[in-house]
Amino acid sequence: MNTAPPTSAVLFDTLVTHSGLQWGVATLNAPATLNALSPPMVEALAAQLALWATDPQVAGVLLQASSDKAFCAGGDLRRMHEALVGDSGDPVAAVQGFFSTQYALDHAIHTYPKPILCWGHGIVMGGGLGLMVGASHRVVTGGSRLAMPEVSIGLFPDVGGSWFLRRMPGRVGLFLALTGAPLNAADALFCGLADHALSHADKGALLEALAQASWTLNAQHNHAHLSRLLAQQAAAAPLPASQVRTHFDQIEQLVAGEDLMQIDTRLRSLQTDDPWLAGAAALYTQGCPTSAALAFALWQRCLHLSLADVFRLEYQVSLGCCAHPNLREGVRALLVDKDRNPRWTPARLEDVTPAWVEAHFRPRHQGAHPLASLV
Repeated sequence: MNTAPPTSAVLFDTLVTHSGLQWGVATLNAPATLNALSPPMVEALAAQLALWATDPQVAGVLLQASSDKAFCAGGDLRRMHEALVGDSGDPVAAVQGFFSTQYALDHAIHTYPKPILCWGHGIVMGGGLGLMVGASHRVVTGGSRLAMPEVSIGLFPDVGGSWFLRRMPGRVGLFLALTGAPLNAADALFCGLADHALSHADKGALLEALAQASWTLNAQHNHAHLSRLLAQQAAAAPLPASQVRTHFDQIEQLVAGEDLMQIDTRLRSLQTDDPWLAGAAALYTQGCPTSAALAFALWQRCLHLSLADVFRLEYQVSLGCCAHPNLREGVRALLVDKDRNPRWTPARLEDVTPAWVEAHFRPRHQGAHPLASLV
C-alpha cells in the first residue's frame, strides 16, 4: 500500500492485487472526534472518489476507519455550531456549502460505477450512515452500533435518510426516525442497512482475499466476485438478536396511521419492561418536537421521490433547520455546554404548526438548485 501522510483526516491508499489492478482505500482518520465528518474530509473524499471512478486501474474502493471505536459518528457538529453562531450574520450561508458537498458525495456513493466496500465497524451514526448505506457492499460486525439520532439535536435523518428509511420493512424507518433508536449488526441486516456480517478479527483475511482475487475491467464481474468473497468470509459466531425483528409487530402498532399526534401519544404512554423499546420511547420523549414533525413530513412526502429528488429536498430542509433555533440549541445542549437540557422551540408537538414545518422546507438558495445536476 502507498500511504498518505499520517496527519491527514482521510488517508488515501492503493491496494495492489494479483490481477494487476488496484483497490482504492479511503480511511477516515480523525479518531479524536470519532471520525466526525468535517468539510475538508467531505471535500477530500468527493475528489478522490471521482478520480478513482474514472481510473481504469482501480477495480473498486474500500471505505474504512483507522480506529476500532467508530467508523463515523456523523457530521462535525461542533464545527457546524461554530458556523451557525459565528459573526457572519448569515448562518445558512455559513453551512450551505457543506450540506451541498456532503449530499453530492453521498449520492455519488449510491451511484458509483464500481464496487464500494464499506467496513462499518464500531459507531456508525448520522453522516456515517450516509457514507455507508450507499455503498454497494456494506459490512457490519458484532461491534457495529448504528443510529440516526438527529431527533436529539434538532435536525432530522438527512444524508438520504428520507430515502433509505422509507425502504425498510413496514414502518420501521419511521420509528427509527422519530426515536433515533440504536441498532446492532442483526438489526442492520434486517433493516437493509448492511449486506454482510463479518468478524472484525477477520478483516485482515478479507484484505488478503481482495489482494489475491482476479479483478477485471468489468464492473459487473467485480460486483459479483466481491459478493462471493464476502459470503465466504461470513461470521461464524451468531449475532445478538435483532431488536427490530423481535419487536416488529409492536413497532408497527406504535407508529401506525397518518396522525402524528396519535403516534406521539402511543410513544409517550408506552409501558414495557424491554430496555431497548423503553430507551427508544425515552429518546423520542426527550427529542425535539420540530424534528419529529419534519421527519414525519418527509416520511409522507418522499415515498415516490427519486434518490436525487430526496437529496434536493433534504438540502432545503437542512438549511431550514440551520435558519431556525433548534439545531443550534440541540448541539449546544449535547456538545457545547453539555447540560443535556435543550430548550426546544416550540417545546410541545401540539404547538408545532403546519406553517412552522413549511418554513423549514422553503428554498433558501439563489438561482439553480445546488444539487440540480444529480440524476
